[in-house]
Amino acid sequence: MNEPNAVLSLVTLGVANLGRSIAFYEALGFARRARDAEGVGFFQAGACAFAVWSVAELAKDSRHTASHVPVDFRGVALAWNCATETQVDAAIARAWSAGATIPKPPEKTSWGGYAGYFKDPDGHLWEVAHNPGFPLTEDGRLTLPD
Repeated sequence: MNEPNAVLSLVTLGVANLGRSIAFYEALGFARRARDAEGVGFFQAGACAFAVWSVAELAKDSRHTASHVPVDFRGVALAWNCATETQVDAAIARAWSAGATIPKPPEKTSWGGYAGYFKDPDGHLWEVAHNPGFPLTEDGRLTLPD
């Protein structure tokens, strides 16, 4: 039997304004890929990738009703891990400059790291963190300990 590997490969974010979201993530420095794909923006994010796509189209594709009502907290956070605290500060500043809101500025954490949060223009929550217990490879990939 040929079982598939359990791998998170692509995260899709439903957005209200595709152009605004593409510009936001390009301003953060994410590498846009597959530019010929119409109606969707794809970005490389280390070993994973993410897409921004109209929330109405995402709802239609997944057989849901689109109700893009802003919710203060959706119970999901994406994470961007950095090699240093200085990189965390720079990433949060870059997000702010690109139009993000900052619900929690970077600070020392109870688990020995340093982290803060931003929300993109559609309210998607991102944690930006430096976790000395989760080393990064030279190309920025997260390595979880055993």
